[in-house]
Amino acid sequence: MTGVSVVFVTVGNAEEGTRIAQTLVEERLIACANILPNVLSVYRWKGEIYREEERLLILKTSSARFPALMKRIRELHSYEVPEIVSFPLTDGLPEYLQWVLDNSRNEGDG
Repeated sequence: MTGVSVVFVTVGNAEEGTRIAQTLVEERLIACANILPNVLSVYRWKGEIYREEERLLILKTSSARFPALMKRIRELHSYEVPEIVSFPLTDGLPEYLQWVLDNSRNEGDG
């Protein structure tokens, strides 16, 4: 275990994705975000099948920050039930992993 997680979040448009990513970096809940365009999502919601173009946010964060990150995404997100899924990383470039940890910690954490 590295203490670092990758979090996937889908959003309805580029503006929402950029706003959420910017806020999360500013608040040090994530170290960085990648925003992938043109993700086609097919899903069932309230008995209907939908086919929508979305954006995918790939967020890098400290695993310890995930509960606070999930809470904040729910506050910022327009969806009633947004996709927020976390994958703990088992390995990676040590310097990069340390950078993620350093940039996704509370200001008072040292």
